[in-house]
Amino acid sequence: MSAHGNVSATVSKRQLAETIAQRSGLPHAQILNILQHVLDGISDELAKGNRLEFRDFGVFELAQRKSRKAMNPRTLEPVTIEKRTVVKFKPGRVMKERVVHLDLDGSAGASSPE
Repeated sequence: MSAHGNVSATVSKRQLAETIAQRSGLPHAQILNILQHVLDGISDELAKGNRLEFRDFGVFELAQRKSRKAMNPRTLEPVTIEKRTVVKFKPGRVMKERVVHLDLDGSAGASSPE
């Protein structure tokens, strides 16, 4: 993925760990282990109902979605989707600034950095 181009790839946890290892000079296995602990910590805190705030990066929090009526697209029968808890992520200032110029669909007229 280029800094200001189209999004072209999915980055796995292993690939992210490799990039961090190259930047930091620390062993890939150590970075992968730390990254897994960070992800586990985020999941654990959310499972406790806690809100996680990482300054300039963003906020992870829980939200309650109400139950609602919908239609099964195959049978066209009405169904009820029960209320559920979902994870919401609100990007922080720095993240917003880093992604604002990305052109996700490649369409003309997308904003570009000046």
